[in-house]
Amino acid sequence: QVQLVESGGGLVQAGGSLRLSCAASGRTFVNYDMGWFRQAPGKEREFVAGIRLSVGSTYYADSVKGRFTISEDNAENTVYLQMNSLKPEDTAVYYCAARWGYDVKTLPSLNDWGQGTQVTVSS
Repeated sequence: QVQLVESGGGLVQAGGSLRLSCAASGRTFVNYDMGWFRQAPGKEREFVAGIRLSVGSTYYADSVKGRFTISEDNAENTVYLQMNSLKPEDTAVYYCAARWGYDVKTLPSLNDWGQGTQVTVSS
């Protein structure tokens, strides 16, 4: 059973930065992708960023390219999302996702999910 625990959310002013963490446990994470999604009030959950563990290849939503960076710490089974130049429209609950053998962006209903962490960007 995969367990994902997010941390690092909070309140920040527009233009500021936050770093989210997602600690994974429950199995050996070989051939896994991990990533981040977000869900704003009244909107559907949307893909933000993903990474192929141990390979390090990354992929992003167009809305965050150049501002957000996803990275991994293999030794700690932890994935990070560094968010810079935050905008009010980045306000959402951010969810960590994991998927064996496939990217997290495709058919996200098949992902394992964390509980989410709130990010609020004030204008």
